[in-house]
Amino acid sequence: MLIYAGLALTAAAALTVWQAGRREAAAVASHPPSGQILMVGSHRVHVVEMGCPKGSAPDLVLIHGSSGNTRDMTFRLAPALAEEFRILIFDRPGLGYSDRINATGASIRQQAALLQQAAAQMGADRPIVLGQSYGGAVALAWAVDRPESVSALVTVAGVAYPWATPLDPLYRVTSSRAGSAVVVPLLTAFVPGFAVSRSLQDVFAPQAVPEGYAAHFGPSLTLRRGSLRANARQRANLLDEVTELAPRYGEISVPVEVLHGSADDLVSPELHARGLARNVNSAQLTLLDGIGHMPQHVATEDVAAAVRRAALRAQLR
Repeated sequence: MLIYAGLALTAAAALTVWQAGRREAAAVASHPPSGQILMVGSHRVHVVEMGCPKGSAPDLVLIHGSSGNTRDMTFRLAPALAEEFRILIFDRPGLGYSDRINATGASIRQQAALLQQAAAQMGADRPIVLGQSYGGAVALAWAVDRPESVSALVTVAGVAYPWATPLDPLYRVTSSRAGSAVVVPLLTAFVPGFAVSRSLQDVFAPQAVPEGYAAHFGPSLTLRRGSLRANARQRANLLDEVTELAPRYGEISVPVEVLHGSADDLVSPELHARGLARNVNSAQLTLLDGIGHMPQHVATEDVAAAVRRAALRAQLR
């Protein structure tokens, strides 16, 4: 009996690995890299360049949020700014087509350092840096640790301060050793399409998911095993990393534009956005009435206007 049970488990594991690999290959085929791969030290970093030619307009770096990739920023926001800025959009380490930095998923400060080096390699020595959600924490780490390499900062629904709610059960499981080994391959292999659609709806609420977004973004890229593991570890470590970084926000002296939807149920505007407005002298706060967690898609012109203000305040225009 034990032999049969062992054979059944082996067969189930083999099926899971096969199906996961099949889905990952399909994800890469349907949503391949849309930019170029840089070598920053020993790490590959995927960057998409859009907009004005190098040297003809201010440089703007866009950093996506949790579970994201460059395609989140190329859907609406980058096209809205392409005639006014030279835009560099990066996959954060471990997501999209950028390598993980280490097995822990890379801290926000490690990610900021790597992306700053990648931007400099692309000739953007002092860009405006915009970060959304988790990417907002990376942008803040960039401004705190490397103030000489940023002209202005824009946070959009950005994470900035320690919060009291517990880590989502999914991330508690997938960031653990056992969950990474067992649950992550199962998610990659068998998570149903309706679960992906429901997740997108939750992220965009109370607004609807824009038509064409899912097809452009490619949620299947995030469901690859490596991306799930990197994202889980990053989310599990974020609270401690933000707790360490937050006391240094007062050191930020470059112009800061803080945008946040008043109806954002995922990242509290009261805690994070108003906190930055209180503690950073150069911060200007814009609360978007009735907007949820994805202003870059549902209030694109408001976000674009904040970038333009940041450029004016930094005397780049």
